Amino acid sequence: MSIPTNLKYSKSHEWVRSEADGTVTVGITHHAQELLGDMVFIELPDVGRKLKQKEECAVAESVKAAADVYSPISGEVTEVNSPLVDEPGKINEDAFSSWLFKMKPSNPAEIDGLLDAAAYTELVENEDH
Repeated sequence: MSIPTNLKYSKSHEWVRSEADGTVTVGITHHAQELLGDMVFIELPDVGRKLKQKEECAVAESVKAAADVYSPISGEVTEVNSPLVDEPGKINEDAFSSWLFKMKPSNPAEIDGLLDAAAYTELVENEDH
């Protein structure tokens, strides 16, 4: 699977897409869902919750393991992908369109500190060896 170049990435395998309205959309990467396997449960943060960068904010549970999801940047949760709670397997089908939540960044400069696609690809390749 190719890694989209229009996104930014965290070292803990979350992706971030900057939106035209200044918000960001957050999800977990294809690599993360591959490591976890078939998703059976997802717990999303509450709308209005203020998150700090690298704070645990969601849980992704598969048949193999449960993993914490970390906020890649600081900000306030403005929307969650509620249908994903009933169909967590959508993440396995397409991790890059199955977003978890949207947020309004409190420090947009943190986005610049995230990995680009090339750096994230290198991170994943080094993990695999």
